[in-house]
Amino acid sequence: MEPSPATGGSETTRLVSPRDRGGAGGSLRLKSLFTEPSEPLPEEPKPVEMPFHHCHRDPLPQPGLTPERLQAQRQLCAACAVCCVFMAGEVVGGYLAHSLAIMTDAAHLLADVGSMIGSLFSLWLSTRPATRTMTFGWHRSETLGALASVVSLWMVTGILLYLAFIRLLHSDYHIEGGAMLLTASIAVCANLLMAFVLHQAGPPHSHGSRGAEYAPLEEGPGDPLPLGNTSVRAAFVHVLGDLLQSLGVLAASVLIYFKPQYKAADPISTFLFSICALGSTAPTLRDVLRVLMEGSPRSVGFEPVRDTLLSVPGVRATHELHLWSLTLTYHVASAHLAIDSTADPEAVLAEATSQLHSRFGFSSCTLQVEQYQPEMAQCLRCRDPPQA
Repeated sequence: MEPSPATGGSETTRLVSPRDRGGAGGSLRLKSLFTEPSEPLPEEPKPVEMPFHHCHRDPLPQPGLTPERLQAQRQLCAACAVCCVFMAGEVVGGYLAHSLAIMTDAAHLLADVGSMIGSLFSLWLSTRPATRTMTFGWHRSETLGALASVVSLWMVTGILLYLAFIRLLHSDYHIEGGAMLLTASIAVCANLLMAFVLHQAGPPHSHGSRGAEYAPLEEGPGDPLPLGNTSVRAAFVHVLGDLLQSLGVLAASVLIYFKPQYKAADPISTFLFSICALGSTAPTLRDVLRVLMEGSPRSVGFEPVRDTLLSVPGVRATHELHLWSLTLTYHVASAHLAIDSTADPEAVLAEATSQLHSRFGFSSCTLQVEQYQPEMAQCLRCRDPPQA
């Protein structure tokens, strides 16, 4: 018995279709009660790297160290190995010569070894990608490594200055002139070798931002951008300070070798050249503190950046302009752009971002576009900050 068409056309009532009765055998073909049209499951979108998209000026950063940082790593490893070898030699020579100046130079080499190891650790740490907690990544670890290097040198120098003062106050010591002269000569050669290894001519000129290492296209009226890796620069300054001290120790050793009665030259040279070592690290300390205090980059002025943003077609005013650095070579900018009602926000954003990248080499720019209001001219919070 076949169901009547009046009973409906659902699959539950049409168990057997008349059209399916075919063939000599009169076989029946049952239709599926639960067959649904097969629909492909939606695929999750895959991330695609765009060749160019609004503020993303560069391709996705590759894992590992950049070529500049690989070079810095090789320089620091080589200098650290040389430093360890000659530091051990100076400790032995200073002990045999009874020379505080030689031991002072060895202590400075020990501080250099510690700072280089810290710099190598900060280089490795800076390769870690950004996270939701560390949204900028770990670039500033390089700056912290440079700070630790400077502070360690200052602490060791303070101790040695105290020992030099004690020797000047009490003359109960004896200097072996021959051993001191030989050790001081080796120390000068060692510091020259380390200075050669750590010397940086600077990375090649770049037409745009390259992450943590770049050179700006247009230099402002301020000081030039310090080129090269910050950690290598700090280590190089350390070595220059040690080289000056080694030269002073060499001069003192020559004097003591020929005139043993002038043994006071040993603590005097320690005192004078330790002060020189402290002074040589002052510029590095100033730059590091500027970075840690969120100061504007030395090579980028506030007024040139503001004027560049105001020169973008459609921009009437700027406020909340902030310039700072993660490292000495990784600069960041953020600002609010007040535009005309007829201006295209996307075009303004693209042009302003391009100007900041090409003219000043900012590695990261965050710009907010909003409609200009006449009240902004009288708003206290919209005014430029005063001169420092």
